[in-house]
Amino acid sequence: MEFEDRGRSQNPAGFDPAPGLKPGMKGAKEELVTDAKTARSYGSGGLPVYATPAMAALMEGAAVDAVDKALPEGWSTVGAELAIKHLAPTPPGMLVRAFAELVEIDGRRLEFRVEAGDGVEKIGEGTHWRFIINNKKFTEKAEKKRE
Repeated sequence: MEFEDRGRSQNPAGFDPAPGLKPGMKGAKEELVTDAKTARSYGSGGLPVYATPAMAALMEGAAVDAVDKALPEGWSTVGAELAIKHLAPTPPGMLVRAFAELVEIDGRRLEFRVEAGDGVEKIGEGTHWRFIINNKKFTEKAEKKRE
């Protein structure tokens, strides 16, 4: 499969990414590590410890929490890229918290610093990028793939 190179220009003429968005906005999300959230259950490893894909999703959720409430009705964000390190294991029964801070706004592209911890230590960190999208147009574009 070939991917189209669309370049990095993400600021179409006249687009306002919502005046309520400002660097420094923060969000958080937490979840209990259950057997369903382990690497063994996800298929991302064989051990009964918190799965990297689960941590990634939690970090994305923290980024959503940071900004989506500031967007106008009919607009939201979608994840585009995630560069993270999973630093330490967490067993089932522990609570994991993820935090995100908006560090840069470039037109529709938002950059976040993300991290996660389990109450004992930092278990993950990295950078996450999201794009502001119009919900209706984005859904229509996805549905065209069925045609």
